[in-house]
Amino acid sequence: MRYYIIVNPTSGRGLGEKSIPAIEAFFKQNHLEFELICTEKRMHALDLAEKAARAGWDAIICASGDGTINEALNGLMRARKDGFTNTAFGVISIGTGNDFSGGVGIPTTLEDSLKTLLAGKRKKIDIGLVTGGDYPEGRYFGNGIGLGFDAAVGFAALEVRFVRGLLAYLVGAIQTVFFYFKAPRLRIELDGQAIEQYSLMVSIMNGQRMGGGFRMTPNGKPDDGLLDLCIAETAGKLRIFQLIGMFMQGTQEGQPEIKMRRARRISITALEGAFPAHADGETLCVAGTALEVHLLPSEIEILCG
Repeated sequence: MRYYIIVNPTSGRGLGEKSIPAIEAFFKQNHLEFELICTEKRMHALDLAEKAARAGWDAIICASGDGTINEALNGLMRARKDGFTNTAFGVISIGTGNDFSGGVGIPTTLEDSLKTLLAGKRKKIDIGLVTGGDYPEGRYFGNGIGLGFDAAVGFAALEVRFVRGLLAYLVGAIQTVFFYFKAPRLRIELDGQAIEQYSLMVSIMNGQRMGGGFRMTPNGKPDDGLLDLCIAETAGKLRIFQLIGMFMQGTQEGQPEIKMRRARRISITALEGAFPAHADGETLCVAGTALEVHLLPSEIEILCG
């Protein structure tokens, strides 16, 4: 088994670089064949992962946060489209949120995620593809898409430097409640069925959580052939704070503003206004008006816990 390890040294507010000695020691102590490469710029992980898959490495291991994981997944998928389908994917969890890991069953700590690599357990998971915004050619995602309030919170959290993880997203949420623009009116088509409403937020999930612990779709499964959605209507400031607490516990289902749905194909169009959106924490658009999403079932094999 040959492991190609992609490390983002800036992940987790610098935890990536600090973790390199422990990662190298683990692989050497367990007599595992590996090569470790650090990313140097945006989208570098995409290029590294694509080249590794084309070169026939047995597994690409991403030691990073969710954004770099998304880049690596996109590189792996590019290679798969050309027939290079034998490379598995794994994660060493050193990011701020570790939402992809949490959603697919990989431990969310450095030590435990390393141990997972020795367990030898594998499973196939679904991968999503979104087109629109800044990516008319499409971008793959492993965990989920956030649109509206969720995306605005994520963008705000990136600017929070004094804390990390879930707390950074809570600070971002507080800031966004007071500065977020008017919720757009959206047409949301789910496998042909339409919803039209003013939507504070739409989460399209392959996993379960975003923002380091906001449980958008607690029952989501990355290997069931369906995307799970949490669609929130617009609400007042006080009510948004109440809903934030429910999202942290995963108890929002059943609230009057919340619709929980499942689908394989989703189309979102802004009838009034525009929306910000992200895929796995990476910006899709700042003021988008249309997105198309569909699911690729059982697309990649991951090393899991």
